[in-house]
Amino acid sequence: MMVTRRNSLVQALPWACILALSACGSPSREEATESPQVTDTAPRAAEPVASATPAAQSTASSDPLSCADEIGATAAQKRADLCRNVSPATHPPCNVANSCAMIEDEIARSCTLFDSKGDRMPECGIDPRSKEAAAAVVERYYSALNARDYGTAWQQWGDNGPPNQTLDKFQSGFAHTRSTHVTIGRLEPGDAGAGSIYQPVPVTVDATLNDGTRQRFRGTYVVRRVNDIDGASADQRRWHIDSAQLTPVG
Repeated sequence: MMVTRRNSLVQALPWACILALSACGSPSREEATESPQVTDTAPRAAEPVASATPAAQSTASSDPLSCADEIGATAAQKRADLCRNVSPATHPPCNVANSCAMIEDEIARSCTLFDSKGDRMPECGIDPRSKEAAAAVVERYYSALNARDYGTAWQQWGDNGPPNQTLDKFQSGFAHTRSTHVTIGRLEPGDAGAGSIYQPVPVTVDATLNDGTRQRFRGTYVVRRVNDIDGASADQRRWHIDSAQLTPVG
């Protein structure tokens, strides 16, 4: 099963909804501020292995899972407070009613912005240019999917989302998916070329459909960012999913 910027996964598998390693459109950060959206956040990638655990969620509801419901009000508030500390947005989506993935995405965006200005903040933790930050994009992607925050998942592919996928098309692909669980493998050094850096992120993905059917996939995401060249914007310097190749196993 192959997903690239030129080929949609939805065309590759009958159950592409399970791992449509593509995503959907998201509300703008300004619009998302106080509107209750509702994600499962995954720990950042660690070596040699890191995993993202899906949140318990009701298949009866199509509403996104709030960060407060996912990890508890206290933990969610700490994450939202960190988001507000680093975000330069007038109305950032740093609200516990939003998904944890949306909050984490704003933190990552803000940390990359300040890093590009040579003013990295200690609150940001890992280097936004590191391979760990690249793996965090994949974890955040699955975190958003588990929270049914398809817009934030879509944005992990960059501003224009995954290839040949509208928000509606992508979201409909997950209509029968209950949860997904991603485990990140050992991260090897990435490659540079044509002004970009490409970081392979090996994964094992376990998916469960609404009827209880389980599937497992293994493969690799390739996460890309523009190299540190003069004139590159903060958004271009951010890691985003460039392609994915997964194969069903078991």
